[in-house]
Amino acid sequence: MKEEFGRMLFEEKVSFLIENLKKIPDELAEEGVEVLAKAGETEYAVVLARDRGLIDKAIAILIDAGDYLWAALIAKKAGNDALSTKLYQDGLKYYINMEMFGRAVSAATALGMSPDVIDDLYRSGVSRESRGADMAHSRDMIECAMQSLDISLIGRDDEISRQLIAAMNEEREKNAKEDQGGS
Repeated sequence: MKEEFGRMLFEEKVSFLIENLKKIPDELAEEGVEVLAKAGETEYAVVLARDRGLIDKAIAILIDAGDYLWAALIAKKAGNDALSTKLYQDGLKYYINMEMFGRAVSAATALGMSPDVIDDLYRSGVSRESRGADMAHSRDMIECAMQSLDISLIGRDDEISRQLIAAMNEEREKNAKEDQGGS
């Protein structure tokens, strides 16, 4: 099998490995991980490495790909809690620097950080996502949703419907005042 694999073209090796991931002979596992990683098939490479006990290799591939969360999980499942904690800490720093606040929140949560720290990360994420947002477009989308709700409430005369209509009218009045320059 190793000889046949050696004669395959790179693309054939990648296809063979993906199609036979769970049946790869042990003698091809390490080389298979390398081929898959080189081909950019990170998930397949990590699964093959992890399943064949090449934990350090799986973690290294994930770190190179910037996936500290999965790397930390693999380390933890392999019984290496100290490495898992370090990977979550490294990941937290990496994700904050890369402005990947959703992943930073996940890392902070896994580390058991305080709710205040996690809330700060959420706020940073919201702030980051709001940069360059077209507020006029957002307001138009909200108005469209409110019109759809208006239509769905036609003919209804229950307490909840009346409360919804009143709240929407109040919001529209507030928006109209803001549009006119008042508050």
